[in-house]
Amino acid sequence: MPPFDDWNVIEEEEELELQDSSFFEGKRDVILFCIDCSESMHELRDDPVYENVQTSHLLTALDAAMQIQKKKVIVGPNDSVGVLLFNTTRLNEVKGYASEIKKNSFVYQQIAPISAPTIQELVRLIDEAREDPDLLRNTFPPTQGKKMPMGDVFTSCNWVIRDGAPKTASKRVFLITDDDNPHPNSKQLLTSSKTTLIDLTQAGVRVEPFFISTPDKPFDPTRFYSSVLPSNTIGEDEDEEDPAMLPTSISITRIDDLLSQMRFHEVPKRALFSIPFELGKEFVIGVKGYGLITEQKKGSYKYFVDLGDRMEVANSRTVYLDEDQQVEVDRRKILFGGKLGTATADTAEEDEEMSMSITRTVELGHRPFYTADEIRSFRTLDLEPGLKLLGFKNKSAIAFEDNVKHALFIYPDELKYSGSKRTFSALLQKMLEKDKIGMVLALIRRNATPVFCALVPQAEILEEGGWSEPAGFHLIFMPFADDIRTAPITEAFRATEEAKDVARAWIDKLCVKNGAYPPDSYPNPALAYHNAQLQASAFREEFDAEAFEDLTRPKYDMIHKRAGALLKEWKKVLSSDENYNAVLVTTGTKRKADVSVDEADLRSRYAAGTLDKVSREFLKGKGLPTSGKKADLIERVGEWLDKY
Repeated sequence: MPPFDDWNVIEEEEELELQDSSFFEGKRDVILFCIDCSESMHELRDDPVYENVQTSHLLTALDAAMQIQKKKVIVGPNDSVGVLLFNTTRLNEVKGYASEIKKNSFVYQQIAPISAPTIQELVRLIDEAREDPDLLRNTFPPTQGKKMPMGDVFTSCNWVIRDGAPKTASKRVFLITDDDNPHPNSKQLLTSSKTTLIDLTQAGVRVEPFFISTPDKPFDPTRFYSSVLPSNTIGEDEDEEDPAMLPTSISITRIDDLLSQMRFHEVPKRALFSIPFELGKEFVIGVKGYGLITEQKKGSYKYFVDLGDRMEVANSRTVYLDEDQQVEVDRRKILFGGKLGTATADTAEEDEEMSMSITRTVELGHRPFYTADEIRSFRTLDLEPGLKLLGFKNKSAIAFEDNVKHALFIYPDELKYSGSKRTFSALLQKMLEKDKIGMVLALIRRNATPVFCALVPQAEILEEGGWSEPAGFHLIFMPFADDIRTAPITEAFRATEEAKDVARAWIDKLCVKNGAYPPDSYPNPALAYHNAQLQASAFREEFDAEAFEDLTRPKYDMIHKRAGALLKEWKKVLSSDENYNAVLVTTGTKRKADVSVDEADLRSRYAAGTLDKVSREFLKGKGLPTSGKKADLIERVGEWLDKY
């Protein structure tokens, strides 16, 4: 399949940038909250959290936007956020800002980097709205009668993002509404909405809707939005006129779920790599790779320079210095050398004969040095980044213990090779139908090492409650022979069947609900405590350490209530087991200390006149006497270095 023009191919510098985790910190994210302010969004109802307080869908949406901004203060301080309200009669106060902002839309927060004063202003608005239920209606009066066309809403979003968002950032619009049919019986407005949404997506903006559905007013996406918003289902035929159903994961069944769903979509999906996938000779498609598991860590610290009247961030850079001359070295001139074993005089004649057939000769006792391009060639075997399909195997060919590192998830990349989505879907469906896995040779980055991987297909699964598993392939890195070692267990004790049955009884009582572990519900307590302190410092609030709740602490009362009696019964059965107090006796082994000496280091120190101590093991390896004082040893090594 032919690729597009060269301007659409990722440059080498961009691929190298993806190799560093700092790419994720430097890549900025832009979120524009586009919130409906129609009459139904202003309707008051009892607040599920606060007693004797009334709330509305609009208040909850603003509260969710505030919570996301607070979170980004810690995890994404370089990101930008804005708030656009539509279906309101309030006029924009800023003259000359975004001349294409349509009527009945109001920019409450212009797109700007995260800042504590902006968030505090939104917090004050939310607090005052909880005390005065009519505040939001008076501040953002809803339109009466005819609503704002959705095409104008998308146009306003486009111009707001164009005026405030950085060009290199990932741009998204969070559309929040409870109206499933804003333009009944109007094909012209429906066509206009599709056209303006295409303009928005072509500008690099992705729309992620959050539809509010309540028991008294269920939300039906098929009435309008399934015909406007695109579906990301693999295998969808673009030529079909029938509108595809939107995933149910974007429908908010309860207003309380709005924030949790928004936090799920808040993290931008950034590809780790974009490479070609060779299915056969001159038969190539494009794929992107995503990491499904990432360890969340504390943000990197920064250095500040005290300029007296202000503090500024210090720009740091890494330079290489010549140890002798103390001058900066050009990175392109740096050579790389491998650490080799010590040579003996007996091998000198053999090395001299072998050097006749080698292009580059290295003196005895010295390291061979290579350029950065040569090291890259050794590592990659001169292969270009990509996947190459080698064949297919039965699923039984891969074992659980073969997954020795985090797998990646690959998805078709239609932008680089036309037709990738359909070809990818056909391969996926056939492998699922025949219950096969694929074997590929993978090189995901230019400075990586080629590895053999298994392609495990996954069908799309839509679950009730808003979660879904996308269709695609899991890329599992197969281990080499020395990556898996057999555990040195020669003897073991087994529990009796009675003890196993009693243990199963209390284990069944303490299983995780629905058989799934949601990591977002149990944050790292150390990281959460650190972020809570930073948030309090950013908003100049008093941090209460006693109020911090560790969600990972076991609920002992519930454990004893559910399985206390079963645990006591299990302990009785264990105490009567004959192997209960049995202990395997093992003897420890001592490891020799590493006393290897770097000969190249000795030569450099001897040449610089800083050879102040030597190892007797070095003398022993060269066949030299090891007796005498320190000065004698140094002199003996110096004579040997001068000779050889």
